[in-house]
Amino acid sequence: MPELAEVDAYRRLATRALGRRVAEVVAPDAWYLRGGLDADTLTDALVGRRFVDARRLGKLLLLDTDKDGPVLGLRFGMSGRLLVDGTAGVDELLYSSNQDLERWDRFGVRFADGGDMRIRDPRRLGGVELAPSEDRLGPDALTITAEDLTQALGRSQAPLKARLLDQARLAGVGNLAADEILWRAGLDPSRPAGTLSPSEVARLHEHLVGTLADLIAQGGSHTGDLQVERHAGGMCPRDGTPLVRRTVGGRTTWSCPGHQR
Repeated sequence: MPELAEVDAYRRLATRALGRRVAEVVAPDAWYLRGGLDADTLTDALVGRRFVDARRLGKLLLLDTDKDGPVLGLRFGMSGRLLVDGTAGVDELLYSSNQDLERWDRFGVRFADGGDMRIRDPRRLGGVELAPSEDRLGPDALTITAEDLTQALGRSQAPLKARLLDQARLAGVGNLAADEILWRAGLDPSRPAGTLSPSEVARLHEHLVGTLADLIAQGGSHTGDLQVERHAGGMCPRDGTPLVRRTVGGRTTWSCPGHQR
C-alpha cells in the first residue's frame, strides 16, 4: 500500500516530469476525479502548462504548475502507482496487484516531447484534485518536531496508533509504518495517546522520524524489521515473544506484549 515512503519515491520520480509541456490530459475514469472535477476542467487547467515542482505532504503528492496555474494533487489510496515514461516509482506494493495493465490507468498527462505520466490503480481508491486544501493535513511525519508531536497526541484517550494514523494531526503515517514505529519505540499501540510521559514522547519522536527515513532508504513501508513476522505464529525480532494480532483504530495491528508497554 502506498504510505509515506512510497509517495516519497513517487515524488522523486515526478521530478522527471518537471519542465515538460503538457500536451494532453487523459482522464478515462470520471470517478477518479475528486472535488467536483471533470476532464474538461482538468484539461483547461493543465494543457500548455509545465510542472515546476514536485512536493509531498504526508501521502499527498503535489505538482506545482507554471504561469500561476493550479496545484495538481495526486492521492494513491491502497494500490495506486505513479509511472513516468513507463517507469514505476516503486516495483512492489503489498495488498495490491503489481501487474502492468493499462486498463488500470485512471489518470495521465501526455507531454509535448512524447512521454507521459500516469497513475495505475487497480482498486480505484486514489484520486486527482486541483488546488487540494493542504491545511486539512497535519505536519508531515518525516519533518515533525517533538513539540508538534506532543500537540498531535494531546490528552487524547484514543489509542496511540489511531492518533498516529489521523492524517489531520500527523500526515503520512500508514498502517505498516505505525506498527514498525511503535515496535521500535517499545510502545503499546492500544495505549491511550495522552498517557505518554515527556520522555516517552521524545522516544516516539526519535523513532517516528528515524523509522520513516529508514523505510524511504530501504525502498518502502514493507521493509521494516517487524514485517517478516506479521503472520500467525510470528515472533518478535527483538525478544522472541510471540506477536499479538489485534484491531486497533480499525486497523490490523501486530505488536509485542513483551517489550511494548
